Amino acid sequence: MGTNEDDLWRVLREVSTMPYGAGQIAALEQLLRRVDAADDRELAFVTRMQGTTAYTYGGEPAKSFVTFSWCLGEFDRDPQPYHARHARQLLWHFKYMVSGLLKFPEVPLDRTNAVLDDMERRYRAGGHSLQAVHKHRFRVADHIGDTEAAAHWYRLWQTTPRDDLSDCAGCDPTTEVQYLSDTGRYADAVALAEPVLAGRLTCNEQPQAILTALLVPYLRVGRHDEARNAHREAYRRVRGNLSDLWDIGDHIEFCTLTGNEARALELVERHLDWLDRAPSPAAAMHFAATAAAALRQVDGDLAVYRRAAGDRPAGDVPAARLAAELAETAAALAARFDARNGTTRQSELIADRLAVRPTGEHLPLSASLRRRPARPGTAPTTGAPAAASAEVTGATGPGEVPGAGRPEPVAVPDDAGPDDLLDLAEAGWHRHDQATLRAALAAYDERFDDASLPPATVARRLELRAAELSDAEKIPAAIDTARAALAAYREVGDELREQVVASRLGVLLTMTEEGREEGLALAEAAAEALDRIGDERRRAAAHDRVALALMHGGRWAEALAALDKVPAGTGDDPYLALRVALHRTHILEELERAEEFRSAAEQARRHARELGVGELLMSASLAYARAVDDPAEALAACDEALRVAPPEALVPARVTRARVLMAAGRADEAVDDFAEAVTLCVERGAEGDALLRWELANAYRVAGRLGEAAEVAEEAVIGLDKLGAQAQADRCRYLLAGIYQGLGEVDPALALLEQLADNLDGPDNLPHRAQMLEEAGGLLYDADRDALAAERFAAAAGTYELSGLPVDQLRARRREAYAWMWAGDTAAALRTVDAMDGLAASLGAQPEPEPPVTYERAMAAEAAARVLAGDGREGEAFDRLTGLPDRLRSIEAFGEAAQVEIFTGELLLRLDRPADAERLLRVVLGGLPTGSRPVQQTAWLLARALDELGRAEEAAALRAEHDLDHDH
Repeated sequence: MGTNEDDLWRVLREVSTMPYGAGQIAALEQLLRRVDAADDRELAFVTRMQGTTAYTYGGEPAKSFVTFSWCLGEFDRDPQPYHARHARQLLWHFKYMVSGLLKFPEVPLDRTNAVLDDMERRYRAGGHSLQAVHKHRFRVADHIGDTEAAAHWYRLWQTTPRDDLSDCAGCDPTTEVQYLSDTGRYADAVALAEPVLAGRLTCNEQPQAILTALLVPYLRVGRHDEARNAHREAYRRVRGNLSDLWDIGDHIEFCTLTGNEARALELVERHLDWLDRAPSPAAAMHFAATAAAALRQVDGDLAVYRRAAGDRPAGDVPAARLAAELAETAAALAARFDARNGTTRQSELIADRLAVRPTGEHLPLSASLRRRPARPGTAPTTGAPAAASAEVTGATGPGEVPGAGRPEPVAVPDDAGPDDLLDLAEAGWHRHDQATLRAALAAYDERFDDASLPPATVARRLELRAAELSDAEKIPAAIDTARAALAAYREVGDELREQVVASRLGVLLTMTEEGREEGLALAEAAAEALDRIGDERRRAAAHDRVALALMHGGRWAEALAALDKVPAGTGDDPYLALRVALHRTHILEELERAEEFRSAAEQARRHARELGVGELLMSASLAYARAVDDPAEALAACDEALRVAPPEALVPARVTRARVLMAAGRADEAVDDFAEAVTLCVERGAEGDALLRWELANAYRVAGRLGEAAEVAEEAVIGLDKLGAQAQADRCRYLLAGIYQGLGEVDPALALLEQLADNLDGPDNLPHRAQMLEEAGGLLYDADRDALAAERFAAAAGTYELSGLPVDQLRARRREAYAWMWAGDTAAALRTVDAMDGLAASLGAQPEPEPPVTYERAMAAEAAARVLAGDGREGEAFDRLTGLPDRLRSIEAFGEAAQVEIFTGELLLRLDRPADAERLLRVVLGGLPTGSRPVQQTAWLLARALDELGRAEEAAALRAEHDLDHDH
C-alpha cells in the first residue's frame, strides 16, 4: 500500500468519526472523488459503505440508494476477500433501503417489495433469522394502510427469533410502541417500553426514538411527568439532526396537544427552514402537517419568521397564511403517496394531523414559561397555578402578601365643569394617580365638546392628552399632541403654560434618536424661561426635566449638574421631590458612585413610603435592592417592590429580584423569578423576553440544571437573532456552547464555536475569533479527534498573529504540535515545532520578559521535546529541557516544573542513563504531594531505573509502597 492510499485510509477513519450531517457528507464526497482517482477497489467499496450510513443518518437518504446499489453490484459481480468482512453490514443496509424507499412517492412500491424479496433471499441463504424481514414487511403494510397484512406481519415479527441482524433492543420496541399507540393500546405501549428504558441503550437513535414514540401513550395514561420528561430529553437529542425532522414533527404535535402553543410555535420557527432541505418527502409531509396544526392555534396575524431559501427572501409570514401553505404542502404530498400506494391511508393520516387541537388539562413543558401565557390583551388562563396570580396581585408567590390590586373606582362630581375636571385630572397625574387621571378625562370627553369651549381649556386638554399618550409609551403621538398644545398656548398668550409644555415636549423628543438635540435645547430654553417667570415648584420641575433629557442621552455627569440646580424645597411639592430623588439615584448608579447611590436610594425609598405611591415606591425599593451589599436586605427590598408594583411594572420587579438572588448564590430560586418575567413578557407581546431568556438560561446553568439551560438558551438565541441583536445573540451562543460542553454534547458545542468564529470576522474581533477557534480545537482534542483539533489550533494561531498577540499565538502552536503528534502526523508536528521555535526566539529577545512569556516559552520547549522524542530524537529532546524547571519555578509554576523534570527522567532512561535518572527522580518524588498522579508516574519511572541498575529489591519495595505493578 502506497503513501497516498495510507493517507486516504486515514482520512476515511477521520470522516467516520465525524458527526452525522452536512459536514460529514461534504467530507465524504470530497474523499470519494480522491478515492475514485486512486483506483483502489477496496477503498472505493469501503468508502461507499460508509457513505450509505452517512447519507441515511445525515439527512440525505436518497443518495444512499446510489452507494448501496454500487456496493451490492460490486459484491455480486466480483467477490473479493474484503467483501466478506463487510457482508453483514451490507445485509444490514437492506433495512435502510426498505425504510428509505417508502419515504419517496416517486419510487414505485413494486421496487420496494423487490428489495424486500432480495433481502429475504439473502437472509435465508446466509442462515439468518427472518425477524428483520418480517418487521419491514409489516412497515410496508402499515404505511399503505393494509391493516390485516400489517397485523399478520406484526405477529410474525414478534414470534420470530432475533439474531444479530435484528434491530437493536431499543429500535425494535420503538416500532412496537408506535404500532400499539396507533391502535389505541396506550397502556400496553407504556408497559412494553419500561424494561427497555430501564436497560442500557447504545444505538445512536436511542433513547430519543422510543421516548418520542411514548409521548402520546404517556399522556393518554395520565403519566404527565414522564410525558414532559420524555419530550424534553428526546427533543434535546433530535433538535440538531436534519434526519430527525419527522420526530421533530411529533414533538410539535405533542406541544399542540398539551396546550403549549407558544412552545409549539418556537419549534416550528426553529425548524421551518428544514422543510427546504427535508430528508424525504415523507418527513416534509409529516412536519408540514404538524406545523400547520400548531400555527392554527395562535393569532393568525402573528408574524412567523422564515429564513431565506433559494429565491425566497427571509422575512415574517402571518401565521394563518403559513398554516394554509403548510397544510396544502402536506395534503399534496399525501396525495402523491396515496397515488403511488393505491390507497387513501396517508391522506387520512394527514387530515387527522391537521385537525389536532389541545385536549385535556394544560401540561407545562417549557423551561421558560411557567404557565400557559394569555395572548396580549386577554386575561390569564383560568385555573393557572398560584404563581400566575402575580400578574394581578403583585404577590411574590403562593401565600405571600398581596399587592396593590385593582384601584377602587374614582367618583367624579356630576356638577364639575370642564376646568374642574382638568384640574382633577392634572392633580391625579401629578400624584401618579392614573385612575383619577383617566376617570376625570373620560368624564370631560363625555360631557364636553372642545368646539364649544374656550381655547385655553382646549389647550389644557391637549396638554393632558399628551401626558396620557406618554404614559402609554406612545411617544410619537405624544410628541405630535404636545406640539399642538404648545401652539395652542402660544395662540392664547399663556407663556407660563407654554414653557411648561415646551419643557415636557423637550423630554419627549430626547426619547427619540432624531429628536435628541432639539429636545435638549427646548428643555434648557424652557428652564431658563421658567427661572424667570415661574414659581419655585415650576422652576424645580423644569430643571428636573433638563436632567431627564440629559439622562436620555446618557450624559450622566451633566444630568447630575442639572439636578443640582433644582431648588432645595421643590416648592413644597413632595411628589416632585420624590421624582427628583429617584432621578438622582439613577444618575449616581450610572456614575458608579456606590456610597452616594446607596444613600440616595435609601432616602428615596423612605420618601416613597411616606407618600404611598406604589409605582414610585417600587422604583425606589428596586434601586435600594441594587445599591445594598447585604443579600437579605436586597431581597427584602425586592419583595416590598413586588407587593406594591402595578401589574404593568411586575417585569422589572421580578428581574431585579432574580438578579439579587443570583448575586446571593441562590440561582435555583432566581430561576422562578426569571421564568415569571419571561411569561409576563410573552403575555404582553413585549420584545424583551429574548434577553430575559438569556439570563434565565444562565441561572439554570449556575443552578446545575444544564438540560433546561440549553433549552432556554436555544430559545434566546432565536429571539435575539429575530431582533437583529447579533452581539447579544453571539454572547448567548457562547453561553450555550459552554452548556453543551457541560452536557457532553461536543458536536453542538463545536458547531456554535465555528459559527461564532465566522460571525467574528471583523478586524476588531480577531482576538475573539481566535479564542473561538482555539476553544473548538480544545474540544476536538479532548474528543480524540486530533487531526481536526490541530487544524483549529493552526487557524487560531494564524488569527492571533493577525491580532498582534504573539504569546497567544505561541500557545496555540504548542497545542497544535501536541494534536499533530497524537494524530500520528509527525511531519506536521515537526513543522509546527519549527514555527514555535521562531516565535519563542522573537519573544525571548525581551530583556525582562513578563511571566506569561516565560511560561509559554517553557511550555513550547517541553512540547517540542515531546515531539522530537516521539520521532526517536531523544538527545535533541533532552537538550530542549535544560534549564526549563528553574525558569518555571521562577514564576511559581511548580507543577509544570515537576512535570518537565519527570519527562527529563524518562528521557534519561531512554538514553541509557539510569543512574542520572535515579538521582533526578528521587528529588522529584520527594517534592510531590502524596497520592497525586505525578507521584505514581515518578515512582514507576524510578522503579524502572532501579531495575536497570540491578537493584530489583529496591524497585519491588518502591512498587509495593505506591501500589504499582511491574508493567504499569
